Amino acid sequence: QLQSKILILTICAAGIGGTFQYGYNISIINAPTSYIQMFMNKTWLERTGVPLESNTILLLWSFTVSAYPLGGLTGAVVAGPMAIMLGRKMSLLLNNVFVITAAVLSGFSRMAKSFEMIMLGRFFTGVNAGVSMNIQPMYLAESAPKELRGAVALTSALFTALGLVLGQVVGLRELLGGEESWPFLLASNVVPALIQLTALPWFPESPRYLLIDRGDRESCISALQKLRGNGDLSAELEEMLAEQAAVKGQRAKNPWELFQNPALKWQLMSIVVLSSAMQLCGNDSMYFYAAYVFQEAGIPQDKIPYVVIGTGSCELITSVTCNMIIDYAGRRLLLLGGYIFMAGWAIVFMVALSQQTQISWMPYLSMACIFAYILSFGIGPAGVTGVLPTEVFDQMSRPAAYMICGSLLWLNLFLVGTAFPFIVKSLAHFCYIPFFVVCVCTALYVWFFLPETKGKSFLEISEEFKKRNFKAQTHAVFYKGPEEIKSTML
Repeated sequence: QLQSKILILTICAAGIGGTFQYGYNISIINAPTSYIQMFMNKTWLERTGVPLESNTILLLWSFTVSAYPLGGLTGAVVAGPMAIMLGRKMSLLLNNVFVITAAVLSGFSRMAKSFEMIMLGRFFTGVNAGVSMNIQPMYLAESAPKELRGAVALTSALFTALGLVLGQVVGLRELLGGEESWPFLLASNVVPALIQLTALPWFPESPRYLLIDRGDRESCISALQKLRGNGDLSAELEEMLAEQAAVKGQRAKNPWELFQNPALKWQLMSIVVLSSAMQLCGNDSMYFYAAYVFQEAGIPQDKIPYVVIGTGSCELITSVTCNMIIDYAGRRLLLLGGYIFMAGWAIVFMVALSQQTQISWMPYLSMACIFAYILSFGIGPAGVTGVLPTEVFDQMSRPAAYMICGSLLWLNLFLVGTAFPFIVKSLAHFCYIPFFVVCVCTALYVWFFLPETKGKSFLEISEEFKKRNFKAQTHAVFYKGPEEIKSTML
């Protein structure tokens, strides 16, 4: 089974320098927070002779943290043109330049006595994550056989979760999270980049990109043979040629053209709703609460980082599970289940938080809620959301769709990161009400409007949406919604 080995190795080579970096860089910044703030104060004192006020330190720190999503947004916007002009594989390789630059800046920041270098480093790290979050799922879903497409594209979420956990582990005090070693911790993201630069060049470019974008049939067949072996490729090639014929004479679309095209109305609506919900559902904010809840549950202060690793591992375990079942259970079921469970846990969590001080066992319930919420997120929304743009858009619209998706993802990450402390302040224990509303609305949207894409070719999915887009003009869509969907469930 050499061919399945090659597909697995391609996935690993793309993932380690791709979405792995996103998860890794989100979690390594947490451990050295206090040391970097002290470094900012000390540097300022040496420069001006005046120490910084605590508010100013907090402001500088929030700039450092928000440089990451800002970079991510930039990365998401340049990812589309990169994927079209350079190809999927080349874009992933070039993308490592950003992270190597970031590692050099962060690694030498203390020596250069400059905290601005850390901010700039975080920005470049964000650009790297923004590009890979868009291009990696596209590259993998285009390289995978139809029956494995969901599972292969979902590995992007698996690598994110793996990065998250490894970042938490490396950030422990005993490893690189100590006061002396934080510049090395921030620069450690250079290792995955170097692994990718050595491994990925050996694997083929996306066969779909080679045939449909480049019109290079020979390269496409040789890439397919590398990925599938010398078996019968005629059916798969025929499907690609049909898609090539369907988009013949078109050029790659720009994001704004997708909004103007009535034939893409429901596809666009679906990815806008699901990409926004992925950040607005409150999963990342659970990590914000984790340390506080664990402290209340009586876990000693110095043991909390180890328990927090448990939350990251939760996401990793569910990503693996989701990977195994996505091509059996289908996309809709996992999304629906994920959001419905999250809505339920949000209510339990708010009740538990409000009774935290009154009832002795409540902190344990809120602890269970944190794990359950993260598990529910991992089982569906975390992975399926990234797969959908590849499946519901054709080759010419796909890069633009990922640009829209990625931009929304990072904008909302920035929004939630900025707004959440204020939400906590004003709603106290009921701070999960906005997230609860998001989960319920998303579940309703999936139930009524999202068709199943499991096991279908890209052209079949396109046809399915075409029916829906043009039925809308006869105003029958709202009545036909549920019946139409039932008939597509396999």
